[in-house]
Amino acid sequence: MSKGTKTLLIVVAVILVIGIGVYSFFAGNYNSMVNKEEAVKSQWAQVENVYQRRLDLVPNLVATVRGAASHEAAVLTQVTEARAKAGGVMNVSDEILNDPEAFRRFQQAQNELGSALQRLLVVTENYPDLKVNENFLTLQSQLEGTENRIAVERNRYNTVVQDYNSFIRNFPRSIIANMNGFTQKAYFTADEGAQRAPTVSFE
Repeated sequence: MSKGTKTLLIVVAVILVIGIGVYSFFAGNYNSMVNKEEAVKSQWAQVENVYQRRLDLVPNLVATVRGAASHEAAVLTQVTEARAKAGGVMNVSDEILNDPEAFRRFQQAQNELGSALQRLLVVTENYPDLKVNENFLTLQSQLEGTENRIAVERNRYNTVVQDYNSFIRNFPRSIIANMNGFTQKAYFTADEGAQRAPTVSFE
């Protein structure tokens, strides 16, 4: 074998090794981005589930309170309107994760409902009939549990989003991310009272 042929084979071998290395790098990082993005979507579904659970509790809670505190119409109306607004943004796909403004509106609507529910529960302290109403106490307990779950699932969501965002922003993976449409996802941000379960004393 001539010296020229050996040189050519060495060059071809080097090119193949480099090509395989580059392919492995791109494919491995792309697949990791897909997996991390799916983890974000999966955790987002968990967040939606707990918010939906809260939405489902509201009508029964409002009906129970209305029966014992019907003249608290303003508070009951606020809760009903906040629920309607929050429900209007519940039927969203995971595309909301790619739209920071839509995500902000979703969080704001959910926070407004949470605040309205806290006001409702504070008002109910003034009604002795509610303090012994088994249906109300059950609903109140379920709501507190749901608020705790919301805080937990939001925190888990932020954790997987941080992992995903960090991964796609690190160089040189950021090049692959930009080439393939992987964009940063929005975080839940702390809002005054939004992540605390309602605390109501029934002494």
